[in-house]
Amino acid sequence: MTFKRLLLLCILLSLGATARAAQHWITYENCRLLPNPANDGDSFHVRAHGKEYIFRLYFVDAPETDASFPERVAEQAKYFHVTSPRALQIGEAAERYVQQKLDRPFAVETCKEDARGRSHLPRYFALVEIGQEDLAEDLVSNGLARVYGEKAHPPDRATPAAEWRKLRRLERNAKAQKVGAWGLDSGRLNVRATASPGVTSESFEAFFHPQARTATASPIAPAAALAAISSDAKSSPARGKLDINTATSATLDHLPGVGQVLAGRIIAARPFQSADELQRVSGIGPKKYAKLRPYFQ
Repeated sequence: MTFKRLLLLCILLSLGATARAAQHWITYENCRLLPNPANDGDSFHVRAHGKEYIFRLYFVDAPETDASFPERVAEQAKYFHVTSPRALQIGEAAERYVQQKLDRPFAVETCKEDARGRSHLPRYFALVEIGQEDLAEDLVSNGLARVYGEKAHPPDRATPAAEWRKLRRLERNAKAQKVGAWGLDSGRLNVRATASPGVTSESFEAFFHPQARTATASPIAPAAALAAISSDAKSSPARGKLDINTATSATLDHLPGVGQVLAGRIIAARPFQSADELQRVSGIGPKKYAKLRPYFQ
């Protein structure tokens, strides 16, 4: 390739990246999952604002559910250190998991970047949130998707580099707990992540029906959150509890359902008279407050 052609190619790639960054992001609230045989763990049909769409998750790739693309299945199997037939099992588990997660209204954030589907409808890359939970992160946390694929940087989110780092942390935790694909050989495919490898895991049934738990049960923190809380609590008068006014952004980010955006809102709302005032932070409703309050003094 001549120097001029190489220069032209670099300019075109740069313009493409700039155009992509400037794309208009849309958030669809109160979306619903539409039953479709083509749905799987990372791509699904959705009813949003009265129209049908197909969305494909950014940042992650769940294994295939059939052998239509043997090379891709083999690649996914290699990633999870399993055989191709077992990779298909993981894909089926991811599909079931997503169906259950999206059985209530959720939000989709997209700039309608083409995700190249096979349907008559266009397929777009997207970020999906159920409450304050990010679906891609949830899949990785439970060993049902690999960290892979296209990245995104909507204006209200962390940088792609920060998201990659977070996903890698979640994946390491899933491996340590041997959940999902990482625990397939131990019969833990349908077990979700809990506080630490030493804590008994809960089934999907318990996860999706939390009302079955006792109202006084203590929340179980992710392993990363426990470590961060332990670190922050060294200077705290109540050992093991966070100080709402001094907890770091990194520690808050690890708490269940928080993430970087909500952690930033908590920090911006300081000072608090007590952690009871968390309820005045945008994005913390009664249910989320009930989950978060026990972590603080």
